[in-house]
Amino acid sequence: MDRRDFVLALGGLTGLPSQAGQVEQAYQASQAGQAGQVAGDSATGSAPVFAPVLPGRTLVFPADHGAHPDFRTEWWYATGWLRLPDGSPLGFQTTFFRVRTGVGEASASAFAPRQIVLAHAAIADPALGHLRHDQRSARVGFGRAGFDAGDTQVWLGDWRLERRDGAYRAQVRSSSFAYALNLVPAGPPMLNGRAGFSAKAPDPRHASYYYSRPQLRVDGSVTLAGRSLAVTGRAWLDHEWSSELLPASAQGWDWIGINLDDGSALMAFRLRGQQGGALWSAATLSPPNGAAQRTQTFPPEAVAFEPLAHWQSPRTGIRYPVQWRVRVGPRVFTLQVLMPDQELDSRLSTGAIYWEGAVRLLEGGKEVGRGYLEMTGYGEKIRLG
Repeated sequence: MDRRDFVLALGGLTGLPSQAGQVEQAYQASQAGQAGQVAGDSATGSAPVFAPVLPGRTLVFPADHGAHPDFRTEWWYATGWLRLPDGSPLGFQTTFFRVRTGVGEASASAFAPRQIVLAHAAIADPALGHLRHDQRSARVGFGRAGFDAGDTQVWLGDWRLERRDGAYRAQVRSSSFAYALNLVPAGPPMLNGRAGFSAKAPDPRHASYYYSRPQLRVDGSVTLAGRSLAVTGRAWLDHEWSSELLPASAQGWDWIGINLDDGSALMAFRLRGQQGGALWSAATLSPPNGAAQRTQTFPPEAVAFEPLAHWQSPRTGIRYPVQWRVRVGPRVFTLQVLMPDQELDSRLSTGAIYWEGAVRLLEGGKEVGRGYLEMTGYGEKIRLG
């Protein structure tokens, strides 16, 4: 296994940033057998057993807001639109990943990187024209990074995402930006797929547990160019965990999480094959009050993504769709981006390049909602699980 493949296995997916020192230590340990083999325990040679995702499991809250360290990968992902005091829009992203590496699980050493926390943060500012973004990673322990299995609390240095008294708080400080945001839910969690069991292929092994918290009311502050500015807005939070997610034929995915103006919420995604066609699609549409009994889920044949216009990155040469037609059941929407250049480049860590940005949702030519679009695998193939 070469160093780049080890990083991808360690992270569980391309797109997870890893500081060179942390990854290099784990890589050298894995090669020398000091921290256990990547695929198993150094003493027994047995492969680590990751918890499976099975249909029929009932998600229980608040416990399932917390971490699930027996699974291979997990992420908490908050995105949204913010409004500055002068009315100007911003987009923001906070993503924390927890990865069970399979390294050193039988080792008594506190230095063995059994669990790693990684994080991405970004601000989309049309006045700048491209993302401000940063990334971090560290092994769990020594006060540098950690998570709570009882409720949402994950941190990496002074970056944090936590839930207290029913509300979330995201806090990030970087050299070029900072934010401290309160995210208050308007209703219960939206369970995607079959009561939170989200299939990613016909084979039920390729699945995750997945729920969303749409229509989060936001207030707080953003610091840009040394100035702290009050912001308000609306956000979306995803929490997903799995041990084996994507089929081998998947090149990448396209995903949207949209807060609609009438209080409803739409999640939709498709997995793409290497020729660009859909391998699997799904969607969830929840009503304004978030009532589970009125939430609609849509099978692959009822969901379609059609690119309408493209933008090519001047830095990487990758072409991304930046306008979409999205069909969910009988409804047809158009996606328009806040700005074309919302490419996030993490080649200095894992080699992944992807597009993550703020979008408007139109129906019948009228704006009906706002949210985020994620597009992966338009450069190199995404790897996960």
